[in-house]
Amino acid sequence: MLPQLFLDRMKQMLEEEYPAFLNSYEDTRYQALRINPSKTDTDRLIEETSFHLQPVPWEANGFYYEKEDQPGKHPYHEAGVYYIQEPSAMAPAAYLDAQPGEKVLDLCAAPGGKSTQIAAAMQGKGLLVSNEIHPARAKILSENIERMGIRNAMVTNESPQALASVFTEYFDRIMVDAPCSGEGMFRKNEQACDEWSPENVKTCAARQQEILSCAASMLRPGGRIVYSTCTFAPEENEGTIARFLQSNPQFHIVPVERFAGMSAGAPAWSGLDVAPEHTGMEMLAHTIRLFPHKLHGEGHFVAVLEKEGTVSKNYQGYCANGEEKSLAKGEAKAYLAGLQEFLGKVPEDYAGRLLTFGEQLYLMPEHMPATKRLRVLRPGLHLATIKKNRLEPAHALALALSPQEASHTWDLSVEDARAYLSGQTFPAEGQKGWYLITVDGYSMGWGKLAGSVMKNHYPKGLRKLL
Repeated sequence: MLPQLFLDRMKQMLEEEYPAFLNSYEDTRYQALRINPSKTDTDRLIEETSFHLQPVPWEANGFYYEKEDQPGKHPYHEAGVYYIQEPSAMAPAAYLDAQPGEKVLDLCAAPGGKSTQIAAAMQGKGLLVSNEIHPARAKILSENIERMGIRNAMVTNESPQALASVFTEYFDRIMVDAPCSGEGMFRKNEQACDEWSPENVKTCAARQQEILSCAASMLRPGGRIVYSTCTFAPEENEGTIARFLQSNPQFHIVPVERFAGMSAGAPAWSGLDVAPEHTGMEMLAHTIRLFPHKLHGEGHFVAVLEKEGTVSKNYQGYCANGEEKSLAKGEAKAYLAGLQEFLGKVPEDYAGRLLTFGEQLYLMPEHMPATKRLRVLRPGLHLATIKKNRLEPAHALALALSPQEASHTWDLSVEDARAYLSGQTFPAEGQKGWYLITVDGYSMGWGKLAGSVMKNHYPKGLRKLL
């Protein structure tokens, strides 16, 4: 049952469109996945699966699938070949338009859909800071960063205020997928419906102002913020952006292309006491609304914001922590030798980017901020666990590798991969040692061959029957 106060407001907002909007709640919701371009391409995935894929217009790697496809139960999902993501939720990161080599912040990143989408656009180059304030959700975020084989991400568990105290005009682009009242997810999530109230809308709007203010201080001149919500509430959408622009005149809304079915934002919904044309708020028409009765997806709102000014080509921004220092050459040399046991050839750039984090060995993104003063879950790509006199390869490393990068590989069929993911060992012959286990050439995890048996090193906490 949809809240009556919500329905009354939507009827007032949509007028003659309201019946179509209401009828959309009786329709089957659309489901989609986003292909991981570091692992595969569209033609290959279509050839290798029986999925019924149709393009999501606003995301080049996004595809609708049919209910019977069940991609979440395929071994390819565990191999990070694709990420299951609500189709409308793909729009904000597409409009962020992150570029390889940039410094990008995803401020409210869990569970990781937008972060992994941003990472795909960055092609492994540059720095991605993926942050989540809630510890349990930050852990899920870190796991999804790992599953998609992302090498250049730093995962943090901080408040926006804490990050703003460390970074000043540092990032080229910032994604603010703000916590909201979740009205756009009512069809997908009954709990969001149960928790809704006008008071919660107001609480969310106030929180959004604080988050955007922090983001503004962390963005370099000329940089881009994409603000998004999954709610219809004007107070959290046009209202939040209007109040932000009033208090941050150095920002403006960027007009962007709207795809078929997308609606323009409504300046009249800003909540300001004066007419929009007298405040500069007519630019709110360049924000975007996604309604479920007008396109194949749930409810969303997107605003693309730009900060005035320009910077030099070598602009760095300010980080109070400075950059993290890599291991000294002597210590790094020993670890590089250990990595050769499971890497066919250790890339040259590893030497200046190794970091120990407790008993774990990581490959830092280039120019990664120092971890002091920050709660960091993942300072780059997890390479190995440091054991006595040896290294044990990390699951994250397996998922980031192509078969050509490993010393030894063992490829499984889809059915055999299901057994591997459940924890089973299997007979094998070959040179003893660590093997990258793949399914149809997609990396999944590690095995260790000894005595004609491939021991299963897929993490116990991730094992499942598919």
